Amino acid sequence: MAPKQTQRIGIFLALALVMSATRLHHFDALPDASWAVFFLGGYWLRGSTRWAFPILMALAVLVDFFVITHAGISFFDHYCVSAAYWMLAPAYLSLWIGGSWLAKHQRGLGVRTLGLAIAALLVSEFVCYLLTNGSYYWMSATVPQPRSMANWFANFGDWYLLFLKTTAIYVAVGAVLHVVVSQLAGTLKAGQQHDAKQ
Repeated sequence: MAPKQTQRIGIFLALALVMSATRLHHFDALPDASWAVFFLGGYWLRGSTRWAFPILMALAVLVDFFVITHAGISFFDHYCVSAAYWMLAPAYLSLWIGGSWLAKHQRGLGVRTLGLAIAALLVSEFVCYLLTNGSYYWMSATVPQPRSMANWFANFGDWYLLFLKTTAIYVAVGAVLHVVVSQLAGTLKAGQQHDAKQ
């Protein structure tokens, strides 16, 4: 069942808050939840992609701008903001599409849905990582020369499992919240229907 517009706005605000809070402190104890936010956003806000995705994308850039300039560095002089930085849009969109695909194909809570969720997350997270890591390696001026496929594969492997683990943990927390809220909503609805019959 698709959430109502007020629920969508509440979900959107919660996702924006989580992304902002964790992205502000990108390398602190609490890892950046941005990748999970875009995957869960695609799932929960599938019908609101036209406004939700661009606003979350703009928020991600705004948070990066704030963090970089607050450190006394010009935004465009920071090593992360190369031509590759703009590949974040298609990378995050791949996560959104993964979550949206899951929302379209899942059929309630169960083992089948769990399997689809794992597959959707693994595929969309891999595409996102391929786009972000690949573009940074091949397009950023900070990567030492000479570049080679062998060095890129080594670099790819150095970080992949860390990004996958972080994203999977946040998505798992979101999935648990989804199950709890779904069960509570079902219980409340059944109680209301029972009271209406009496």
